[in-house]
Amino acid sequence: MKGKRILLWTLCVAVLLGGCADFRTVGKQELPAEQTALIAEHAALYREVAEASPFIHSLDGYADVWIKTPKRQNRVFCNILINRGSEARMIVTAGLLGWPVADMFFNRDSLYVHDMLNNRLFLGSNNDLNLEKIIGVNSGYRLLTESLLGLVNLTEPLSAVRSVKKGSGMLLFTVASSTGSKEVVIDPSNKTLGALLLKDWQGRTTSEIHFKNFETITIDGQTALVPKEIEMMLYKRNADGSSGEQQLVIAYYERVFNQTSRSFRFSTPKKAKMVNLNDASALPWM
Repeated sequence: MKGKRILLWTLCVAVLLGGCADFRTVGKQELPAEQTALIAEHAALYREVAEASPFIHSLDGYADVWIKTPKRQNRVFCNILINRGSEARMIVTAGLLGWPVADMFFNRDSLYVHDMLNNRLFLGSNNDLNLEKIIGVNSGYRLLTESLLGLVNLTEPLSAVRSVKKGSGMLLFTVASSTGSKEVVIDPSNKTLGALLLKDWQGRTTSEIHFKNFETITIDGQTALVPKEIEMMLYKRNADGSSGEQQLVIAYYERVFNQTSRSFRFSTPKKAKMVNLNDASALPWM
C-alpha cells in the first residue's frame, strides 16, 4: 500500500510539473494618475459598485487555479462552492488525469482539509497563517471568498473617500480604511470593480486584486456583470525584512449562481488520521 501511495504521488507531481509550460501569473495593472474632483456622478458610481450585487448569494463553479509563491508553483483544478458571507468549499484535483487531491471546507471560524492522497484530516482555526498553508496565500477569509466570488463588498462609506483620479477610461478612489487605505479602481462605462489594492498605514501595498473577463448574468430579473478571471497578489513581509509575492489566479470555465442555499457541511472521512492544522507545515500539494 505504501508503495502504491508513493507511485501515485510521484505520477501526480510529474503531471503537475508537465503543466507548467502554460503557467499563468498576475499581470501588471495600470492605475489612473490624473487628479480629479469627487462629483455627484462619481459618488453614485462608488455607492453602486460598493454594494457588489447583494442579490447574488451563492456560487457553484469549476475553475483552473494557478498558485505561485517564492518557493513553489502549482496548477490545480477546483470545484468552488460559496455561500456568501458564511462558508465555502474547494474540492481540488491535480493534473490532466483529474486525481482528487484535497477537499477543503471553510467557515468564519474553522478550516477542515481532507488530504485525500494520505487520508489525513487537518483541522484548525480559520486564520491567515492556516490559509497560507493550504492554498499558498494569506489573504484573510473574507477577502478570499469575496474575491473567489468576484464580488467584493466595500464597507467604507462615501465619506471615507480621500481622493479621486482618472486615466485610461478608469477612476481610482483612494479610501481610508481601518487598516490603512484602499485604492478602488472602477470602470465607469460598465460600473464594475476592476482592481482593489489594500495598503497599510505606511502606504505599502499588502494585497492587490484584479477582476477581468466580465460576463452578464441575470437572476430573477436582476442583472450583474461578474468577472470570470480573478488575480490576487499578496505581498508578504518577513520578520527579517525580506519580502516575496504570493499569487493566485482563478479562471472559471463553468459556474452557476444562486442555485443552492444548502449548507456545505463537511463530513468526517472514514478512518482518516486527525492532524492539528495549527501545528502543521504546508500541505503536500503546496
